[in-house]
Amino acid sequence: MTLIESINHIAVLTDDLDRFVAFYTEVFELEVVFHEETPAFRHAILRTGPNSWLHPAEVTGNQHGIASSAMFDRGHLDHLALTATSAESFAESRQRLTSRGATDGQIEDLGAFHSLWFIDPDGMRVELTVIVDPELASIHAPRPLATGS
Repeated sequence: MTLIESINHIAVLTDDLDRFVAFYTEVFELEVVFHEETPAFRHAILRTGPNSWLHPAEVTGNQHGIASSAMFDRGHLDHLALTATSAESFAESRQRLTSRGATDGQIEDLGAFHSLWFIDPDGMRVELTVIVDPELASIHAPRPLATGS
């Protein structure tokens, strides 16, 4: 038994809060549950699930507002992964991301889940997953998913 239910939120620095919020609300239909502007920073909270949120913050002049693209050279938090609610929502999100030029649409098969990588407006590499084995018993190294999936 674990004492943790889920990840509550991920705080992400951005150079442009409005652009960040627009991207995630338009592509994934996330609900903005909070927005605040203070003299020091602007931030918002976007619901990603019943008990989880993205918390983007714009701090003028902060050097971390734009992400590094080099895997494992991105700082303490390397990337974030979102889980689609269903195969259909995964496919719809993939289409929306592809039409925005945020991904080439290639899906990786990792056994227990399928994964699609995209670049958000700040250059952060983000993984969209759909779970195909809830027990996670069949995890393996990424392989390209057969075409037509």
